Amino acid sequence: MLDDLVQTGDLPDVRTGLLRLAAADRVASAGLSLVAHMTYARRVRLDGSALSAEDFKRHPEGHTGGSLNMVIAYAAYLAMNALDGRTRAWMMGQGHCVAAIDALNVIVGNMTPAHAQRYGLDDERLSRFVSDFYSFATNLDGSPASPLGSHVNAHTAGGTQEGGYLGFTELQYVHAPLPGERLVAFLSDGAFEEQRGSDWAPRWWRPQDCGLVAPVMILNGRRIEQRTQIDQLGGEPWLHHHLRINGFEPLGLDGRDPASIAWGIHSMEQHQLDAVARADDGRYDTREPLRYGIAETTKGFGFPGAGSNRAHNLPLPANPAEDSVSRALFNNAIAQLHVPLPELRDAVAALSTHERHQRPRERDHALACRDVRLANIPEIVWESASGSESPMAAIDRQFCAIVQANPGLRPRVGNPDELRSNRLDSTLDLLKHRVLDAEPGVAESPTGGVITALNEEAVVCAALGNKGGLNLVVTYEAFAPKMLGALRQEITFSRQLTEAGRPPGWLGVPVILTSQTWENAKNEISHQDPTLAEVLLGEMADAVSVVFPPDANGAMAALTQAYAHRGRITAMVVPKRDVPNVLDADAATRLARDGAICLHGDPATCPAILTATGAYQLAAARRAWERLQQLGVAVALAYLAEPARLRVARDLGEARYVANDEAVLAIYPAETPRVFVCHTRPEPYLGALRRVDTGPRTTRALGYINRGGTLEVDGMLFANQCSWLHVLAAVADVLAMPRGDLLSPDEIATLQGSGDPAIARSVLR
Repeated sequence: MLDDLVQTGDLPDVRTGLLRLAAADRVASAGLSLVAHMTYARRVRLDGSALSAEDFKRHPEGHTGGSLNMVIAYAAYLAMNALDGRTRAWMMGQGHCVAAIDALNVIVGNMTPAHAQRYGLDDERLSRFVSDFYSFATNLDGSPASPLGSHVNAHTAGGTQEGGYLGFTELQYVHAPLPGERLVAFLSDGAFEEQRGSDWAPRWWRPQDCGLVAPVMILNGRRIEQRTQIDQLGGEPWLHHHLRINGFEPLGLDGRDPASIAWGIHSMEQHQLDAVARADDGRYDTREPLRYGIAETTKGFGFPGAGSNRAHNLPLPANPAEDSVSRALFNNAIAQLHVPLPELRDAVAALSTHERHQRPRERDHALACRDVRLANIPEIVWESASGSESPMAAIDRQFCAIVQANPGLRPRVGNPDELRSNRLDSTLDLLKHRVLDAEPGVAESPTGGVITALNEEAVVCAALGNKGGLNLVVTYEAFAPKMLGALRQEITFSRQLTEAGRPPGWLGVPVILTSQTWENAKNEISHQDPTLAEVLLGEMADAVSVVFPPDANGAMAALTQAYAHRGRITAMVVPKRDVPNVLDADAATRLARDGAICLHGDPATCPAILTATGAYQLAAARRAWERLQQLGVAVALAYLAEPARLRVARDLGEARYVANDEAVLAIYPAETPRVFVCHTRPEPYLGALRRVDTGPRTTRALGYINRGGTLEVDGMLFANQCSWLHVLAAVADVLAMPRGDLLSPDEIATLQGSGDPAIARSVLR
């Protein structure tokens, strides 16, 4: 490797390379020591002298074993950057191993402002550093007082995701770097065997449109309380065989040696650079294996308790603050790892080649500094506010227009099922399924932009990983809850970055939930599930939008609005069937901007307000409103597309995003009775709308109440007590009117269970 780097001019000579690898050893030893201190100690002594009982924490905490293993891997990453003068990006699936990253970052001086103002390479600041780890202290607003976390957080230099959900880095890394970029992905052996889809990376990597990826699995053989199945089935030889079957070329690495892992990174990149060169003249075969590093080690290597179940958390037999044997074990281990401060400073200097190579520091790698914008936002081709159209077909047109207007942005569509069934025909024809071998006459290509696999987590991660590009996710609504963990990780980390003063720069990601609960009436109750929208309504309104466009124009406006945001997920619940167009261009634009709009009537003077959320709910509400108009009851009709815009702000972030009192009162005067008809279950919906809930006497909410089966849309509405008849009954109740004033005897009989449900139709009339 060093000979190669000298030949390419990246290194002046082999001796310089050896000195940098030796420096990585010294930094790694110091890192192992500091990680052990983070778990157990309140004090650091850089002179190497032993700690006494009072220097230890009364309640030690830490994912120590995995963090010790990660020290070696991250030191290798730093070494490789110093060897060839390229600052790679990094991702880590084991977010609980953050102690390794934070420890090495403070040693080499690669810190975010929050760390740099508190920590440094001396006894006092390192003692503060280890004391801050798991300090549990809070500020007056309830936020953590320490910038250190139990997982990667916004203050971890170079961190891009929390990594608390094991397995999602495995699904994202291959989609993350753009051409010309390089990424080292630190992966978990336990996550590999439990998160399906991580062994599909060779299906997706292509030299034509991907950056270089160096996946490095930390093969330490232990989960929390037991051995991994990899270890039980035969260890590294079994894993090599499994990887070859799945399209990888495994590289055995020594997980105890930074030089070995650095060589693995170099080897993987050289193999891919060769593929890039061959792709330029058409000699690349999509079935070529993707190299994959396996850094075999012992969990907790470098400290007592290595290889045992204790190594996962607290590797010593007892607390050194109270147990002399454990105290002696700690001090003896630290003495073996000790690097004298002058030697450590020299090692840090040897790895600090940033000015010499004119490269960014590792905290500023490409993935951590995304700044993506739409260069061109095409004008929406609005539909006439009459007739009907599929909102999904409208999204199809607008998305293709955005892709074609921004050819510099790499598109990725996460798709677990059938795009054509979901009315995205043009999107599929334009971008094509990404496959190894394209079938003639089918919308497939080895470099297709549609990532299709019957695994919701894998496909949503394809879009979430592509933070340098333009993304869309489409799924059946009922299957969307399987995406929740991946989405929530992005939402919470994005919020943390914003609060830290470094808001994320990736384009907003629309997640389309279609073939949705009410139109999937024919497919049994397993396909009738609004759970994801409900759960996301509980998340931070300033970090995730949950939007229910009522028609084609509303859907196109909402999609365009989603890309106007950065660092934000927008969940859009969209019908794929034709529905009436109710919004003109101005109304659709205002609805996307404000989240709510009054369609008919004046809320300030009407005796009640009828509000729909959801296209099919609007159909029922409009039918009820028409009856009210015929009877001379002047009820206002509103549409609420983004319920969380009206919520009570729970913190300053939400306070800056939600609608102000004037905007809310313009549609919902304080004392006016109101009826809501919603796509979701009524309870979480009303919870988000506590600000406009006037109490059970004058506020009613109708929605999904877990009734379903093999039905039609109107059957679903009737079964869940959301038909236009139920809406009229609710209006009568909040106005304290006899139901007979609004409903005929036959209609009342139907509501009471003795009439004909067919008269409750509103959608299919």
